[in-house]
Amino acid sequence: MEKQQQNQPHLLDVQNLYVNFHTPDGIVTAVNDLNFTLDAGQTLGIVGESGSGKSQTAFALMGLLAPNGKVSGSALFNGTQLVNLPTAQLNNIRAEQIAMIFQDPMTSLNPYMKIGEQLMEVLMLHKGYDKKTAFDESVKMLDAVKMPEAKKRMGMYPHEFSGGMRQRVMIAMALLCRPKLLIADEPTTALDVTVQAQIMTLLNELKQEFNTAIIMITHDLGVVAGICDQVLVMYAGRTMEYGTAEQIFYHPTHPYSLGLMEAIPRLDGKHDSLVTIPGNPPNLLHLPAGCPFSPRCRYAAEQCKTAPKLTALSEGHLRNCWLPATQFEGRTL
Repeated sequence: MEKQQQNQPHLLDVQNLYVNFHTPDGIVTAVNDLNFTLDAGQTLGIVGESGSGKSQTAFALMGLLAPNGKVSGSALFNGTQLVNLPTAQLNNIRAEQIAMIFQDPMTSLNPYMKIGEQLMEVLMLHKGYDKKTAFDESVKMLDAVKMPEAKKRMGMYPHEFSGGMRQRVMIAMALLCRPKLLIADEPTTALDVTVQAQIMTLLNELKQEFNTAIIMITHDLGVVAGICDQVLVMYAGRTMEYGTAEQIFYHPTHPYSLGLMEAIPRLDGKHDSLVTIPGNPPNLLHLPAGCPFSPRCRYAAEQCKTAPKLTALSEGHLRNCWLPATQFEGRTL
């Protein structure tokens, strides 16, 4: 990441973020002391297996946690503290300055309303546009996300669209108010690989056109390869490794990052069979002593029974591991 000029704050500055859920069985810590920053026009990829805390991080920033969830720490967005911000103030920020694309566009869109009505509602509510202006702006945004026959699509219902087209509608809806930050939570999960590539290309183009910062949440490292500037690798709610996309993709120094990279199917025949990470993510109510990844780590040693601390390998490159980084030098993926 390029150095920030003096007195120029980050667009988003998250420090010591915790998300806890009170359950009948005890307190679950879904996000554990998370730290990261994001500047305008940059993309941060948050990766990890299901249950690693990726989505709960996004929900905490958006104020969308379940009723039994509690967030603490700091999340400064454009100078405003998002943590525990009153709902009325948060509603003014959501959509207008921060927007979110959810995993499944079919369940995110109202099946009883035409697409045009749902798009126009955003502008009429947040911008105070009249119906004609809202209609025209909605068509322009559908054109921007490369929706064919955009004007005609305004009068159609969600079930008349393919999965890829519904996701384009969700992206258009998120961008209508020109937000400074776009959070994309697994935006390509329900799509085939061809449409996935189209959506990722679209997000890249929109980022450049609107200078929008993006948080890309995914369990697939391959998805973030062509769009992310920074990558945050999460496991059991904690940061395992954090750095530039080049550092994480070409020089991973944490066994979990390495495992995720090796699990990506390859076309060059380097591996005869698909490499997997053994075992399952831990129960957050009963985390193992020390490093949460140690029960599944091929390099685990006695010292891993004591929790490591997040340390800097170089400027902007952090890791949470006892192993010497030199152990991974020269490894090609």
